[in-house]
Amino acid sequence: MQRDLVRTILEVLVIAALVMASLWFLSPFLPAIVWATMIVVATWPLFLGLEARLWGRRGLAVTVMTLAILLVLFVPLSLAVGALVDNADAAVAFGKRVAQEGLPPPPQSVEALPLVGEYLARAWRGVLDLGLADLWKRVAPYLGDVAKWIAARAGGAGLVAVHFLLTAVIAAILYARGEAAAQAVRRFAARLAGTSGEGSVVLAAQAIRAVAIGIVVTALIQSLVGGVGLLVAGVPHVTVLAALMFMLCIAPLGPGLVLFPAVAWMYWRGEHGWATFLLVWSVGVVFMDNLLRPILIRRGADLPLLLIFAGVIGGLLAMGLLGLFVGPVVLAVTYRLTEAWMNEALPQAAPAAQRANTSNEEPI
Repeated sequence: MQRDLVRTILEVLVIAALVMASLWFLSPFLPAIVWATMIVVATWPLFLGLEARLWGRRGLAVTVMTLAILLVLFVPLSLAVGALVDNADAAVAFGKRVAQEGLPPPPQSVEALPLVGEYLARAWRGVLDLGLADLWKRVAPYLGDVAKWIAARAGGAGLVAVHFLLTAVIAAILYARGEAAAQAVRRFAARLAGTSGEGSVVLAAQAIRAVAIGIVVTALIQSLVGGVGLLVAGVPHVTVLAALMFMLCIAPLGPGLVLFPAVAWMYWRGEHGWATFLLVWSVGVVFMDNLLRPILIRRGADLPLLLIFAGVIGGLLAMGLLGLFVGPVVLAVTYRLTEAWMNEALPQAAPAAQRANTSNEEPI
């Protein structure tokens, strides 16, 4: 017995050492592996539909999906970083001009807006009361450091591009071997927790798709609608601003960080009519996620909406952008396993409870 115990302990230690060593060697690739897995799981129904339309040729479907991933990942990043670097000097010059000339008082068209007009006019006057010239004198000495920080971030964009390339390559491999990988994961989960484990894997996939549909689709719709408003109002660099809005909506910080400064810029230029139009349009775009996101997430997975939102917000705070998908998946699997564990005793407890209720009933 003592010999078997020692052997078992040594086996556990060896297995733990192998797992830790494997994770250590894979640690540089883990973010890309997790991202690729999330993308493939979320887009798997779309991939199967594309494969069917391409005459069942999986290689061609994998190529199309990989190119689409590269397009979605690289284009917004390249536009945002390029615009940030190219317009850094222009932003500094604009800040100097605003500090020297000052902002005009809020026009009557802003105060006349329903619901939000009085609040916006009060906030505008609050900015005027700050004294932009004095504020600029305090901020100006630090602009050199800010420029260096921007250049450093632009240099680090190359590493982000390499990470995206690796993610696309791993996603292509998973697309090509998707059924085998899914079957292996389900067998592993069934080996750990039986039927409940296999059901948890299915629920995790549903949670990933729910978050992808709820967050990514909502962000795409908001950025497109916001970009249309910017285009109609005559704001320059609409493509760059729309890509930046998409990234901010994914974050999720919302499109207001792009739209409302654009509104202020148009008011500052004296285009009050178009600025008022863009302001009303922007308010509608900002509040779109309150309507779209819950509906889309609820349709994607049969989970409590509060659980998904807690996973999204908690994952974002704990792990950044990747936590948007990992958080809901972890909570969904925990929720399913806990629910299965609680329900295991119900079939045995039901007859006893039924007998107790019968004994307490009065005879008819």
